[in-house]
Amino acid sequence: MTLKEKTERSFVSFGTRKLIKYVKKNPQRNLSKLVNFSEKFIGKIFPAENFQKMRDGINDADNIWRKLTLSTINDVDQTVLEKMILAFGLGAGVHGTKAVRENREKYNCNIPWLILMDPTSACNKNCKGCWSAEYGHKNNLTFEEMDNVVRQGKELGTHLYMFTGGEPLIKKKEIIELCKKHPDCVFLSFTNATLIDQELCEQIKEVGNFTLMLSIEGSAQSNDSRRGDGSYQSTIDAMKLLKENKLFFGISVCYTNTNIDEVTSDEFIDLMIENGAKVGMYFNYMPVGTNAVKDLIPTPENRKFMYSWLRKMRNSKTGKPMFVFDFQDDGEYVGGCIAGGRRYFHINSAGDMEPCVFIHFSDSNIRTHTLLEALKNPLFQAYYKNQPFNDNHLRPCPMLENPDCLRKIVKETGAYSTDLINQESVDDLCAKCDEFAKAWAPEAEKLWNSTKHPHPKTQYYRDSAQAKNEK
Repeated sequence: MTLKEKTERSFVSFGTRKLIKYVKKNPQRNLSKLVNFSEKFIGKIFPAENFQKMRDGINDADNIWRKLTLSTINDVDQTVLEKMILAFGLGAGVHGTKAVRENREKYNCNIPWLILMDPTSACNKNCKGCWSAEYGHKNNLTFEEMDNVVRQGKELGTHLYMFTGGEPLIKKKEIIELCKKHPDCVFLSFTNATLIDQELCEQIKEVGNFTLMLSIEGSAQSNDSRRGDGSYQSTIDAMKLLKENKLFFGISVCYTNTNIDEVTSDEFIDLMIENGAKVGMYFNYMPVGTNAVKDLIPTPENRKFMYSWLRKMRNSKTGKPMFVFDFQDDGEYVGGCIAGGRRYFHINSAGDMEPCVFIHFSDSNIRTHTLLEALKNPLFQAYYKNQPFNDNHLRPCPMLENPDCLRKIVKETGAYSTDLINQESVDDLCAKCDEFAKAWAPEAEKLWNSTKHPHPKTQYYRDSAQAKNEK
């Protein structure tokens, strides 16, 4: 951090601490103060109407966002709240967003707002349809390598880091050290919850800028049928422990055409909220890897249901006090595909830099390339110059919804397969998506043309002066 950033952090830290105490005295009356305080620092980055909507919601006793905010203030340790606000609001929100936007123009390439990393390929579970379980236990990123990624990322403006795997908490010691070393960054780990214990809870509370997303998929029956006997109960027990320790956390849900009813049921959502979850990240099952189960891909009917369910869940009157989102059916809010560094990219446990956690192809490795070099190499440049892959942002992915796009990119850039067990050709991968893509296209067009959509700042290459001048 620069001296200016340290000074600003100290000032915001003092103000945040005082404000949280003030809000807790009378949350319903003083929440507006918190919104005003936030707008003072990030009002130039985000639309003023966003802050006004927050104020309107605060004055509505039935508003789900008011309920979620109040539960977060009451349920989460004050020191954790303070450190997370500093890391996410000031580090990622203010400093990060500004630097990312400036560097995109400076370097003429995608600059990510967040980076996913696999600390290890090791996993103590063997979930059906998960490619991570196929990877084995031989690949690991060292602490020095992960620290180097964070240091390079911060120089570009990236202040948010998520850990996937494998089971990331196998390397929880190194992750906690990263959190301590980089208090201006937010760290998040997806986890199967088996390694969460009291010691880890105390460490998370100490660093404050680390949170967990626990994988769970509906009822005990639907969850354990894919994740193994006893997985559901161990996850519920871990949630209860995190709640007892007043920690902020959420859930990660992979939805398939067999569990979609379970993971969207009122009973499931109510139980998650009761046990302390504040966020729900939903992921469309992707047929990645030679042993992928193609039949688990959600159907077009499933996707249409998810589209309406998400909007019902986030409606201030009809929803529930847990923020849920889906990287496929919420494409319209981020302008389509966010991979290839446009919003994020993925580093696997062998150090390969991949455009997406689901796209296992690369032309760069952290052991031979800097992050900026990778972003300017052919594969990531192909993403930069071709995004969005479809003007219908309900068909965002170059693999699942537009498989010919990925075929073309991989073949033209010479990207290699990064599958750690069996090399999978782009044709074999995309062949598993062709049927869904063909079936979803007309349904997505009907849905897209019959609904209103937001207009996010796209920052696409095709909108730049350089691209407009190209023939």
